[in-house]
Amino acid sequence: MGSISENCDDSISLAAPFRPLEPEEFRKQAHVMVDFIADYYKNIENYPVLSQVEPGYLKNRLPETAPHLPESFETILKDIKKDIVPGMTNWLSPNFFAYFPATVSSAAFVGEMLCTGFNSVGFNWLASPASTELEMVVIDWLANMLKLPKSFMFHGTGGGVIQGTTSEAILCTLIAARDGALEKIGMENVGKLVVYGSDQTHSFFQKTCKVAGIFPCNIKLIPTTREDNFSMSPIALREQIEADVADGLVPIFLCTTVGTTSTAAIDPVSEVAKVANDFNIWVHVDAAYAGSACICPEFRQYLDGIELVDSFSLSPHKWLLCFLDCCCLWLKKPHLMVKALSTNPEYLRNKRSEFDGVVDFKDWQIGTGRRFKALRLWLVMRSYGVENLKRHILSDVQMAKMFEGLVKSDPRFEIIVPRAFALVCFRLNPGKGYDDEIDKEILNKELLDLINSTGRAYMTHTKAGGIYMLRFAVGTTLTEEHHVYAAWELIKECTDASLTKTNIIE
Repeated sequence: MGSISENCDDSISLAAPFRPLEPEEFRKQAHVMVDFIADYYKNIENYPVLSQVEPGYLKNRLPETAPHLPESFETILKDIKKDIVPGMTNWLSPNFFAYFPATVSSAAFVGEMLCTGFNSVGFNWLASPASTELEMVVIDWLANMLKLPKSFMFHGTGGGVIQGTTSEAILCTLIAARDGALEKIGMENVGKLVVYGSDQTHSFFQKTCKVAGIFPCNIKLIPTTREDNFSMSPIALREQIEADVADGLVPIFLCTTVGTTSTAAIDPVSEVAKVANDFNIWVHVDAAYAGSACICPEFRQYLDGIELVDSFSLSPHKWLLCFLDCCCLWLKKPHLMVKALSTNPEYLRNKRSEFDGVVDFKDWQIGTGRRFKALRLWLVMRSYGVENLKRHILSDVQMAKMFEGLVKSDPRFEIIVPRAFALVCFRLNPGKGYDDEIDKEILNKELLDLINSTGRAYMTHTKAGGIYMLRFAVGTTLTEEHHVYAAWELIKECTDASLTKTNIIE
């Protein structure tokens, strides 16, 4: 048998050891990269908000195979500028008004650096005591900011965990509800389990239900109406549940929403929870976007009735400045979810977990490995304080209110649903000649395409109650009033061009 060197490519020398982490080289590259990122933030308005590249653009720019030998950091950085940046839709642009934002901050960035730098894999307490215990602290801090009852806090009888996204939070709670029901009725009756949301509940709900083994026909979405601002009707919910029970089905889970993705609709938490409680249904409140606003007294009312639900989640990455991905999930009875998700292989057994009653977060999530995400929230809360976080949210709401006023001032436009939080849903409706809903939809699609093609702003649309409408979501970290005014001027400019083109065609 030949030596190692005889079996290796002659172009690779094994005389010097390969060291992928040299502290001084890391220091050098990290400083260069921080400068690059800071310049990206500083000059972000020079880039189109919505990437203007065509599908497949990157495949044609990059080699078909990975490099055989190392390339310099400088060469790689040049290619990032040349090839990667043009393909970015710039979510941090102050002219991004499309989906709900993914907010960032200096404090969270530093927290992410620490999280990545420590590379802690805190699946149980022993694997990283600081990671586990800091997460418990910040979860309770945020619960206090939201004025949640102690039944959701580690300082009370409940607790919480940082998930990646709302989808994961819903899936974990749904599995807990499913297993609890099947213990009573038997696995053979899984086809009888039925769950509820509204027709405005995020599409991930149906996906997670399928993953959890709920039959598609047993995912019941309660119809909403424009007259009710697309919020869930407690009366319609009760009627559906009663009909399902009469058909021999077993209701187990209700997902209600505070701030739906389409229109930021707000379900009446207290009223729908009372209906669900009558049938012993697990109630989850999804407040991914709008929940953060409830740290402000002006919005806390939307969580009235939270004491009646079983679980509650919000995503601080959407409005609390802490980078993707971060979803906080609180539970009244965490042991139910732990029971459904726990695993205890021999190689993870330890006396702390078995005898000291510590929290092992591996049993609070789908996977096992987990990052030290609590650092981001901790640094954000400490660096800015609760008052500045409130100011940040209220400033976004005020800018959205200002934009709503601009829309109302132009008779060619109409607000489809009253503004909720920092989302404005509206459409172009010039009147004469556009009486048909199909014509209005075509006109607004053309307007949206024209706006986004300029690269000067990015917006999206939705459809609710059969109405096609434009969404203007204020909330990126860098957005200021003059960006909102500029977006409105762009909308009017594109409207004039669109209506002129239509008239010429006619």
